[in-house]
Amino acid sequence: MASIQDRIVLVTGATSGIGKSIAHAFAEAGARLILAARRGALLEEIAADLRARHQTRVLAIELDVRERDAVFAAVETLPAEWSAIDILVNNAGVPRGLEKLHTGKTEDWDEMIDTNVKGLLYVTRAVLPGMVARNAGHVIMIGSIAGQEAYPMGAVYNASKFAVDAITKSLRMDLVDTPLRVSTVDPGLVETNFSMVRFRGDAERAKKVYDGLEPCTPDDVAEAVLFCATRPPHVSVNQIVMMPTAQASATLVHRTPKA
Repeated sequence: MASIQDRIVLVTGATSGIGKSIAHAFAEAGARLILAARRGALLEEIAADLRARHQTRVLAIELDVRERDAVFAAVETLPAEWSAIDILVNNAGVPRGLEKLHTGKTEDWDEMIDTNVKGLLYVTRAVLPGMVARNAGHVIMIGSIAGQEAYPMGAVYNASKFAVDAITKSLRMDLVDTPLRVSTVDPGLVETNFSMVRFRGDAERAKKVYDGLEPCTPDDVAEAVLFCATRPPHVSVNQIVMMPTAQASATLVHRTPKA
């Protein structure tokens, strides 16, 4: 297990769910954290908690990854002591809606593509040249089994996550002549606010997604991300696909009826 003590880790979408758990996992391992997310006040609360709980250094940046110029400005204006990013975790992402394509909302499509694909590309493009120049670095994508298998009523979300998978594989090829590593962690059902976001606050509908099984937790995913980051330099964990034991595919889930 390689140490990441004092390594600089940038995590996008760090204010909730998987991103928040990733931040805590890396802080506990001794990393220095740059946390980026849209909700500035909540971001500062999380940063303060991490500093108090783990005695680690944290830089909080209010940022919407969909804003290309803001992304590049944020990376270019990092304080000198924070500029040499060692690990980038592209976690920011959003699901919107679960409808057949012909009834879907185009504004939902724009939000998913702008965040899940273009936002990921902007952040990677802003950070990667520094890693290449230093001949060191690791890019970790948070993908999804939705990027491995299409499912009904998920066309655009599926497309965005298939894009993440393709970007990851192509980027690894682009960097094969460097020591840089590129990984992806692709979870199945993880109980976060994912379904609340997808269903725009419909708590009853969101709860049904996880009924009758024990889903993965954000901490489970964070542990997998940390595993990728702590392998010896000669080892690249290219992909981890993880699901609850009761899930076999994107659409096949065994649910235990309530007694």
